Amino acid sequence: MKQLEEIQLSIIIAVYQRQDELTDLLNSLVNQSDKDFEVLVIDDGSPEKLESVVDGFKDQSNIKYYYKDNSGPGLTRNYGMSKAEGNYFIFLDSDTIIPEHYIEEVKNELTSDYVDFFGGSDNAHESFDTLQKAINFSMTSFLTTGGIRGGKKAVKNFQPRSFNMGISKKAYQATGGFSEMRVGEDPDLTMTLWEKGFKSRWFPNAYVYHKRRTSLKKFGRQVKSFGIARPILNQRHPKYKSLSFWFPTIFILGFTLAIILSFFGIWQFLALYGIYFALIFIVSSIQNKSLKVGLLSCITTFIQFEMYGFGFLRSQIMINLLGKNPKEAFPTHFYNQ
Repeated sequence: MKQLEEIQLSIIIAVYQRQDELTDLLNSLVNQSDKDFEVLVIDDGSPEKLESVVDGFKDQSNIKYYYKDNSGPGLTRNYGMSKAEGNYFIFLDSDTIIPEHYIEEVKNELTSDYVDFFGGSDNAHESFDTLQKAINFSMTSFLTTGGIRGGKKAVKNFQPRSFNMGISKKAYQATGGFSEMRVGEDPDLTMTLWEKGFKSRWFPNAYVYHKRRTSLKKFGRQVKSFGIARPILNQRHPKYKSLSFWFPTIFILGFTLAIILSFFGIWQFLALYGIYFALIFIVSSIQNKSLKVGLLSCITTFIQFEMYGFGFLRSQIMINLLGKNPKEAFPTHFYNQ
């Protein structure tokens, strides 16, 4: 069991522009019930520097500002870890807000059952708009992703996502932090840590409110990039391959086949999809107390499966069937180091 005084937290925020979001996040940090931590804001080359935003909080917290050339969030987080004074680092995205008990909960978890890296849940705040709530449901519900992003105790080894992730200084030094992957860098780091013998865990009460400032089009592009990244990750970490990664592709190909069969009078398969989306509508409507969010959740769920599924299939063909080098096939998925 770790002693509380042994744990020194450094909050690392890699940010590019997004002044308003950064202000909201910093407001939530200065209002923590436990204020014993440092904050590092790493400005990843914003055209208008964010130092003035950070200066407004220096009287209320132990906060530092660093400006660097643009390199993307993964390498910017590595830069933050190299500058941090703490021995345990927490990454928060600029489009998150944390509840006032967040730091307290993290320390409670680390002192009661220490692990070298952890992840927390991804929740929707009641103030979020309809689309944000619908996307949150699609990304976190047991009906869509099995709950692995929203929090699920049954996950043997929880895979943190970098919008709400903690890693010890020891684990960082053993791995060098995030790799050259631009998309999928967080599961890549997780599996690297597992391969080196480090353990991960889900912290159920260390959740964040994730705004996801996006549109349906941007959401589609994002999940497509996630789908492309998965076969790359499978190649890098073959031990952690899973047939479940094929589910979105099978789902969307099955849906296409069900539509074709319906023209020949075989409508039963299409009816199964209808039942599934009816369930999405009902559960999301009840959970969010909004029929509009429930209806939109059906749309975001379909987009999620469609774009991830076809992105995954394309990547599978390029990498495993045609034998392409991932960096040559999908250069935008990697940093230029």
